[in-house]
Amino acid sequence: MEDTHPATKTAGRTRTIRGAVLEAIGADRPFADTLPLRVQDLELDAPGAGEVLVRIEAAGVCHSDLSVVNGNRPRPVPMLLGHEAAGIVEELGAGVDDISLGQRVVMTFLPRCGECAGCHSNGKTPCTQGSASNAEGTLLGGGRRLSRDGEAVHHHVGVSAFATHAVVSRRSVVPVGADVPSHVAALLGCALLTGGGAILNVAKPGPSARVAVVGLGGVGMAALITAKATGVECVVGIDTLPAKLEAAMRLGATDAMTSAVALETGEKFDAVIEAAGHPRALEAAIALTKPGGITVTVGLPAPGQPASIDPLALTAEGRSIVGSYLGSAVPEHDIPIYEQMWRSGQLAVEGLVSDTIPLEEINRAMDTLDGGLALRQIIAFS
Repeated sequence: MEDTHPATKTAGRTRTIRGAVLEAIGADRPFADTLPLRVQDLELDAPGAGEVLVRIEAAGVCHSDLSVVNGNRPRPVPMLLGHEAAGIVEELGAGVDDISLGQRVVMTFLPRCGECAGCHSNGKTPCTQGSASNAEGTLLGGGRRLSRDGEAVHHHVGVSAFATHAVVSRRSVVPVGADVPSHVAALLGCALLTGGGAILNVAKPGPSARVAVVGLGGVGMAALITAKATGVECVVGIDTLPAKLEAAMRLGATDAMTSAVALETGEKFDAVIEAAGHPRALEAAIALTKPGGITVTVGLPAPGQPASIDPLALTAEGRSIVGSYLGSAVPEHDIPIYEQMWRSGQLAVEGLVSDTIPLEEINRAMDTLDGGLALRQIIAFS
């Protein structure tokens, strides 16, 4: 795709970049009219110690971005959004000696300090320091590298990928091979880590297991293709939208149906992945889980939304419900696994891309995502 953005220019230790800044949360829909995200010029400082400058090549539009825009997951504003991306390392901060200039990297939205209890949980729980810096809109090492007319602009979960360039902590990137296309690499950092991780790290189904995925967005579809890639013979996609059910079949699902149909027919599964981020979807996922089976929830509903659970069924039928954030992944360990699965032809990551758009279409892309009409829209930079 031809680059339509102005040439990036540098001025001393600061460069001017182009990015999509969220000005206020909770804007009315359609976002294409209210324009909560404004594409504009910003100033980006050079990387500090332990940081790298990345030229963004591709960024995915994820439901977690939409959740900030619509107010389901409040963050400080103004904020440069975007967390699922890949790009090329163009500058190294002091102390970064384990990565090369020109290296393609995958961005990850939950950096790990490597020292706290969360970092020692093998992916089960998030990093304490990384979670705190994400909530504050800073980088892992502290502070902000973004500004606009002298005003600080917050980072989105340590990445801020809806821009031509980003400065991030070295702990927020994982190198991949030059043969991995940028749009594939971008999806490894969120969709595959989250959806695939629900399969590889939590459910761990064997080839003969019956697996269902409830919610067939980018993350749910990533769980589906990962299950197929690992040799699971029966993988059923469940969603309310016919287009999503059709897409699931194209991506290799054994069958695809609505949850109502699945429940009416008495379908039961050894492992059910809930990726819709809605209490009713979680209830359906639990109901579809067989005695002795596991329900893994990776969806992020709005805060305070309750779900109804029958405790007796859990105890009497020996069932498990497990929450999994970012697929219980350790990115530097897990991303190379998905990279090799893609390289070997097992993992059809390209099938998750439903559209490629310019940065200027970001508000319309949020509307498309909000309407359930997309798997992954990819913002392509030259």
